[in-house]
Amino acid sequence: MDLYIYYRVRSSEARALLERATAMQRRLAADHGIAGALKRRPEEKDGRQTWMEIYEKVPPGFEAALAEAVQRDGLVELIDGQRHTEHFVDLTACA
Repeated sequence: MDLYIYYRVRSSEARALLERATAMQRRLAADHGIAGALKRRPEEKDGRQTWMEIYEKVPPGFEAALAEAVQRDGLVELIDGQRHTEHFVDLTACA
């Protein structure tokens, strides 16, 4: 299963969030072997950016570890609103 997590960040907080999110993803890769990706929409709206974290082929229990990491690494303090998680599986797994 793949996770796509999107949220908003105030543009003024983007640099700080980038540093924290990048460090968190490095630790998750080292601890769980899951390399994450971090993306954002190219446009800003009302002084906010939309960001997305992507984690592919996550094992059971990874979401709990990710939730702990988000809290531990202080991402929650910089995110404007809620984190929204979408779950996707390969089409062959659904057929």
